[in-house]
Amino acid sequence: MTRSERKCPICGKPRVAEHSPFCSQRCRDRDLVRWLDDGYALPGPALPPDIDPDD
Repeated sequence: MTRSERKCPICGKPRVAEHSPFCSQRCRDRDLVRWLDDGYALPGPALPPDIDPDD
């Protein structure tokens, strides 16, 4: 699959260079909201049980 054939990761529509890798500002904003609402997580080692994750 070439770069121009890749789809928007949010809705699956064709990408637009201005909003790459998304198809529109709306999908860019939806992705940002997911990050801000902890909808995505980066993998990493588990915290030891004696550490408070809010610190």
